Amino acid sequence: MAESNQVAVATPPAKPVETPAKPVPRRQPPYHVVLLDDDDHTYPYVIEMLGKLFGHSKNKAYMMAREVDTTGRVIVDTTTKERAELKRDQIHAYGADWRLKRCKGSMRATIEPAPDPG
Repeated sequence: MAESNQVAVATPPAKPVETPAKPVPRRQPPYHVVLLDDDDHTYPYVIEMLGKLFGHSKNKAYMMAREVDTTGRVIVDTTTKERAELKRDQIHAYGADWRLKRCKGSMRATIEPAPDPG
């Protein structure tokens, strides 16, 4: 029998390929747009405004009008800070209620941080 000059060489186990972790997108904190009550705007005004600015149905807008009338405030939208500021400004720019002579301008609204659901 012939002698073999070959030496067995062990290959090290392959290292697992590390894939870079995908960055987790940061969510912007939510903000509420809060409509504030006054006595210078009618229910039809509020319902119309909420429909045009937020796309709320007449029924939902009526429920919000009733809430702002009875509690003094109602959350009309929860969104990003930038959009909340825009929506607040749109409420401020909506104009007077032509149904009431004493009405001199738009309703008031504010924004506030909302609890983060996540």
